[in-house]
Amino acid sequence: MEPGIDSPRNDGGGAVGGDGVERGDEDARALSLRWSARVSLTPRILFVNVFALALLAGGFFYLDSYRSRIVDGRVAQSIREARLIAEALVSVPEDRRADLALRLARDMGARVRVFDETGKPVIDTRRLGLRNVVLQDPDKQDWRQAAARFLDAGIDTVVGTPRAPLYREHYEGRDWPDIRTARDTPTVAATVWRAPDRTPIITAASPLPIRGPGAGVVMTTINAREITQTVRLERYRLGVVLLVVSIASVLLSLFLARTIVQPLRKLARAAVRVRVGRAREVVVPRLPERRDEIGMLARALSDMSLALRARIDAIEAFAADVTHEMKNPLASLRSAVEGMTTVKDPTLQARLLAIVRDDVQRLDRLITDIAEASRLDAQLSRTKFEPVDLGAMIAALIASREARGVERGVRLQFDRRTDLPLIVPGEGARLERVLENLIENAVSFSPDGGLILLSATCDHDVVVVAIEDQGPGVPEAAREQVFRRFQSLRPAGEAFGKHSGLGLAIARTIVEAHQGSIVATARADGAAGARFVIRMPMENAR
Repeated sequence: MEPGIDSPRNDGGGAVGGDGVERGDEDARALSLRWSARVSLTPRILFVNVFALALLAGGFFYLDSYRSRIVDGRVAQSIREARLIAEALVSVPEDRRADLALRLARDMGARVRVFDETGKPVIDTRRLGLRNVVLQDPDKQDWRQAAARFLDAGIDTVVGTPRAPLYREHYEGRDWPDIRTARDTPTVAATVWRAPDRTPIITAASPLPIRGPGAGVVMTTINAREITQTVRLERYRLGVVLLVVSIASVLLSLFLARTIVQPLRKLARAAVRVRVGRAREVVVPRLPERRDEIGMLARALSDMSLALRARIDAIEAFAADVTHEMKNPLASLRSAVEGMTTVKDPTLQARLLAIVRDDVQRLDRLITDIAEASRLDAQLSRTKFEPVDLGAMIAALIASREARGVERGVRLQFDRRTDLPLIVPGEGARLERVLENLIENAVSFSPDGGLILLSATCDHDVVVVAIEDQGPGVPEAAREQVFRRFQSLRPAGEAFGKHSGLGLAIARTIVEAHQGSIVATARADGAAGARFVIRMPMENAR
């Protein structure tokens, strides 16, 4: 019988279309990152997380709008207070206005001044001894206040906040824009100033609600230092949160990059060693402790390298076997040709010519089988499988064989259940080649008048085909060996060189490409003979 060697198989169920290169290009374009194709994964991960932190840092700019709303509220409050003070002052005799202004200024935390119709100051709570509005000298403050002012200025510049005018003290009322507005138009006017320490100062002026002599303007001044303190406190809290989150984000980014980048680099180095081929046994790390996509990739690459190594070993062994098998007929052919030049006897020359003819036929048969075996895997990987009825195929093969005549009176019998579907996915011509080879082997090993029994059944989702003969059988030690390439156990009396020793090897290659298996066993009934069993998945179990 003819043996073969086991080798890795591709999935015969899928087909590679003629546009495989174009689809590969489309996949490459779909997975490409134009803007970051040359950037390592570590800075990419850091950039994504830092970008999210930058969005969080936008809270600093929100604080500017928060401060503006507080200032607007204090301006409105100052306008109301100026109007109320003006109405309160005109409701008391003129000699009691100074005491009332002092008491109101103390309660409101403001400096109150009253100017007459010519702009001369009449009442000033500071001159009355109340110094509740005192500007801070920035040169006498510590470094923390200086840093806070620098941060205020920087954020105001980035956000584009309008810069309030610097506050300057004036003695005459006509030098205050609020007083001029309140005197010229009977409305309350207010202005926001900037103190030397960058805290807001709010002035508000309201005309006294009287006509004729004695009409004047009252002005309030407050230093809303608490607004700046509130904004700076919130900014400090946000900065602490941002700092903690930034440190945690960077550390987590580095950890994530380490868990992703380092294994990928390790796998890439192993792949390069496999490609270079300098190390015969390159071990691709399988990363069994990882159950994520990188672990799947590592195990897939490891399996791929093992399969590649097995394929290379098989190719090398196949080349060595081909060389060995071709040496014998070539040596015989060379000896016969050399003998023909020296032998003069026509009978001997005819014998030598017959030897030459047999050796040439043997070489031709051997080269044909070798060529088919070498390209079988590639052809099967490109084949589109179709549903094949193994029962109908076996019946047709038996009918064709019997029509041609079976030598030595050997009989063929097919045992099958017609009510069971025997449909498998595959290529009909290749499966037919397997069955023909097994039938021919059974015929050649059967005795005169022997019976060859073929059966096809279903075992759950698997089609089982068995071929039994009544020949000498396959020794138990050789049941795996017969499937190796160039291993041949032929019947006694058969001429040497009639078979290449690749038939069963090709059969196993075809069956395994169909996700099936083929084995040689003893007959189930214990009688003499060989039994070959093929198991293939059914169409609905694919």
